Formats: sequence, structure tokens, C-alpha cells
Amino acid sequence: MGVTRTGCGARAGVKRPLQARAHQAAAALIGRCSFPDPGAPLACAVSGGADSLALLVLAVAAGCDAVAHHVDHGLREDSDQDVHVVNEVADGLGIEVVVHRVNVGAGPNLEARARSARLAALPAGAATGHTADDQAETVLLNLLRGASTDGLAAMRSGPQHPILALRRAETHGLCSQLGLHPVEDPTNHDPAYLRNRIRHELVSVLSELADRDIVPILARQARLLADDAALLGELAAVLDPTDARAIANAPVALGRRALREWLRCGHPPDLATVDRVLSVAAGETLAADVGSGRRVRRSRGRLCLEPASEPTPDPEPGQPLEPQDSGDLSCRPGAPD
Repeated sequence: MGVTRTGCGARAGVKRPLQARAHQAAAALIGRCSFPDPGAPLACAVSGGADSLALLVLAVAAGCDAVAHHVDHGLREDSDQDVHVVNEVADGLGIEVVVHRVNVGAGPNLEARARSARLAALPAGAATGHTADDQAETVLLNLLRGASTDGLAAMRSGPQHPILALRRAETHGLCSQLGLHPVEDPTNHDPAYLRNRIRHELVSVLSELADRDIVPILARQARLLADDAALLGELAAVLDPTDARAIANAPVALGRRALREWLRCGHPPDLATVDRVLSVAAGETLAADVGSGRRVRRSRGRLCLEPASEPTPDPEPGQPLEPQDSGDLSCRPGAPD
């Protein structure tokens, strides 16, 4: 992976025409955004598309100390044109550009591999140009994948998604008003990607069936579910996920949530994995595989996370399923995986 920095950023006393026009054009939209306070540093993920260019313009209008981070996946021969577009807009705004050139590993699901490479390259918490339309598509995408509350809550509004309340038509309109020429990614129309079919087919069908624009409805639903998820998270945080009795006796929604956070290894475990561990907590089974070479077993009322290769002792005849305590430190919350 290579990193290149271009531009000199904002300099005191240097007036740039696009800066002045950006403040004027963004005035009608900025009140619906969730940027950090003026002067706060903000890394912006900028692909060169209309949404990300609008993000950059609005970040400047909000007074943020913005830096544009562009990831070149090297998947298209004309990807240098994307870098040129980002540099041109950033220069007009007086913003530094950091170009990350990454190698997308071989394997299935190109979209997922490119996304992983992009997230690895970008600074943690980088702001993205996702809009309300993207939010609605994400809700539908997660629904089709069988996601629960957290997945259906989709993206949360805040500094990482500061323009989530805006519509795609508004970001495109802002670019048009400022005379910007965003990059058009041809893969955005490729029906091989499920998100594209949701965007170009399913949203239209649902809007027709509902006899109204479905995007605000789905975005509102996501906000409501995000509030529910936050409350459940607070309640579940009180539970000790290694206390088998507490987990077994807790409302199942809280027990599952406490276990999901405890077992999280990059991504949260799926429902079947969590339910297997609930069975261990209830004393119905001795141990359960939880993926990533790990398992959970119960010992003297504690749930222990350990390597899956360790043997599980058989219970003595007439004894409960729970084996004797091995003194494994992984029975404690916060112990290393």
C-alpha cells in the first residue's frame, strides 16, 4: 500500500473562489448535517463521486479542519482520473489530499474485498458521504440478509456520517450548483451487485406500492431502531457475560446482546452461535463452538472462552453437565481471547 499527500491545505490569507461559493451554496443544507464543531479535525473519505465531493464542500462550510482521503483500489485503468477530480476540488477548497493506493486481495466477492481494503487504509472514524438514500438501501439490504435490531438501525448519524439526513438529489444538486464534475463509477449500475438492484429496482417498487417516497420512511425506521438498540446496549452492559446464571435468567434479548459483545471477534457472532452459548449458560450443553478457533464452556457457574482444541471433560454419572473449575482466566470478563 502506498500513501501520497498532495496540496498544501488551507493557509491564512489565501482566498480561493470555491471556498466562498461553497459557503453560500451549502447554507441551505448545513443545518441538517451533523459535523463536529468548527475547527475540529475531520478526515473525509472522498471517492470523487457526487456524495463525497458534497461531503467535502459541506465540511469546509461547517468550518471543519478537513483532509480528503482518497483510496485508489487500482481496479480500473482510469482510476487516476478519480484522483485528479479529488485533487482539483480539494485544491479549490484549500484542503490537503491523502491518496491511499491499496492492493485488493484475490478471492470471491470483489465488493467486500475492496471495502475491507478501503476501511483498512482510511483513518479510523473517517467521515463518509452516505445519504438518506444510502441509509434506506442499507436497511433493505440488511433486512434481506436477516439482520436484527442493530443491522436494521443501519448507519448512525454523527461525525462519521454527517450528511445522512440529506438526499442524494441534494448532494448532486450541490455539485451542479458549484460546477463540480463528479466521477461516475460504472459499477454503480452493475446488476451483479445486490445493492444496485435494491437502488434501481426494489426502492422504486416499494415506493410505488406505498404510493409515497419510501426513503424517508426507512430512514426514520432506522433512527427509531437505533434508539432501541442504544437502550438495549445500556441495559445489557450491566450484565456480566461470564456469569452463567445471570445470562440464563436475564431477558433473552439482553442475554443475547451481552454475549454478542463478549464474543465479538472483528464482527459480531451470528444468532445460532449466540443461542448455542445461551444453552451452555443454561446448563443444557457442556460447551459450544463460537468460531475463530474458540469455544465457550461452563465451569462452576462461569462461562469460559478458550481455544476450541482443548478437550471437554465428560461428566461423571449422576453429576450435572457442568464440569469442575479449571481455573481458566478466560472465565473473567475482559480476559484475552
